[in-house]
Order: sequence, then C-alpha cells, then structure tokens
Amino acid sequence: MRTIHEELPNAPLVFTSFAADPIASGLARSYTHPGGNATGNVMNAVGGEESLTEKRFGFFKELVPNLTRLGMIGTATGLLSAAEQNALRKVAPKLGFELAPYLIKTLDDLGEAFSSGLRDGVGALYISGDSVLYNNMARVMQLAATAGKPTVGTYPEWARAGLLMAYSADLMDDFRRAGIYAAKIIQGASPGDLPIEQASKFTLAVNVKTAKQLGISVPPTLLTLADEVIE
Repeated sequence: MRTIHEELPNAPLVFTSFAADPIASGLARSYTHPGGNATGNVMNAVGGEESLTEKRFGFFKELVPNLTRLGMIGTATGLLSAAEQNALRKVAPKLGFELAPYLIKTLDDLGEAFSSGLRDGVGALYISGDSVLYNNMARVMQLAATAGKPTVGTYPEWARAGLLMAYSADLMDDFRRAGIYAAKIIQGASPGDLPIEQASKFTLAVNVKTAKQLGISVPPTLLTLADEVIE
C-alpha cells in the first residue's frame, strides 16, 4: 500500500507525534532543515525510541518490580512496531527483563499472540502503539483483560481503555503544534524551512482500577508523578 506522501510527493506534509525516524523514513534530510516538503513533530528526536522506551519502562518497573519476561504484542510489518521492538531489546538488559515479541500479520492472529505469551509465561504485556492495534483497541483490550497480566502501552487512551499504564508524548499538544505549522505553510512558509520539533509535553497515565483488579499496589510516588490517574 502506498503512503499519502508517495501518492502526492509534491504536496506539503505536516506529520504529528511521529514515532519513527523521519530522516530514516525519507521524509526529511535533517531535523533542523528538513529540506523537502514535509515537517512536523516527533515523539522523541533526542535519544530516539530507545530513550522513550527506557523512561516508560522505568515507570512500569515500579508497578511490576519483579518483571523478568515481557511479551510484546505488535505487528509484523509496522514501522513503529519494528522501532519499538529494537528499542525494547536494547533497554531490556538494563532493566532486568527478557523480551518475547508476538507479532501479528492480521487481526485474526491477535488471539493466538496473547495465548502464546501466556503459554510462554510472560509476566507482563506491552501493547505496541501501531495504528492497526490502536484502531482496534476494543478488540485488543478484550484479550488483554482476559490475559490477566499487567499491561503497558503508549498513548493515554490505552490506559483509559484498561491498560495498567501508558506513557508517551501528549498527542493533543502535538496536534496543536502541527496546526500552527500548517497555518504557517498556508501563509506561504516552506515545509523544508520549518525545523522538525521534539515533543515537549509527555503524559504518564496509570489505571488504578486495573491495578486493584491485578492486586497491584501503586506506589504513592508514581501516583504523584502521573499526569492522569484513572479510577
């Protein structure tokens, strides 16, 4: 499937909350001077996905301190899932757990992915921020709830839906800043002259209701740090 950028190569493009590397993806030449017809904001230009993942799981380990094996539910072809998997493999040894990826090719594989993780004895599950999973959140959450394991994801919408914890850049703030860039382009600015921005606001969401169901006591320090507590 061709992307919008491939279908309309000369059209101005403003991306927001981009989790992959826009330079590696061919959207820009550099962060400070994209040089083409695309610009916007990324979740983590500083340290990339690895830095964001390490911060996310630093929080998660406060909820699941004895985690030794993490199952990742992702997609086999998604760029974001690939970036997340690479980042997890790098940070896992630092945080004392082993990664077990379960990557689906179609949504029909979801049930088996969760079942495989349970058979393999994973202590917790990470749900990729891939759009295929995000757009089918209700289906994913039904399986996650049935699994009965601590769960962690990216966007706060996941925690609101029932994941134990989520941590990522604040999407609404990123959308607002992308809108500012879009207005500048409409007024005549060139996308290639607008620096790609690093997300400046991040959201930590903790679902206390899910924690109680799992018998997990949320440390007061984590509740203090949380931007959103779902009860």
